Amino acid sequence: MYDARSRYVAAAVQTASPARLLTMLADRLLLDVERGAQALADGRRGEATQHLAHAHDIVSELVASLDVEEWDGGPQLLAIYTWLLTELLSASASGDAARVEGCRGIVAELARTWHDAAEALTTPAAATPAPGAAGGLLGVG
Repeated sequence: MYDARSRYVAAAVQTASPARLLTMLADRLLLDVERGAQALADGRRGEATQHLAHAHDIVSELVASLDVEEWDGGPQLLAIYTWLLTELLSASASGDAARVEGCRGIVAELARTWHDAAEALTTPAAATPAPGAAGGLLGVG
């Protein structure tokens, strides 16, 4: 069962558009942060560390794929990612559930934004970018 699920997920990732990949990462990031917060609240620190480490890995991947020169908001998004990296690491090390909850709020808002942006790309108006519009979705591309 696990092997079939793994193959399905791998195929979904390999065939996903860049916008879909970004929303998949956003959804998993939010899930990891929520699971980490719950595990800390329940006193399961080892489990929380695993979830928060995975969340940290996702944010690191987002940083690596971000082209801050691609659009005006790039440097600000990089600052948010950097803050998340620091907070997730500190929260995991200290076992501070309140810090994780603070990250959860930011991640939830980012996930909504990524989904909205991906949806905007599927509308007919998004098919033809305005003259001078930056390429890529949220600086990824």
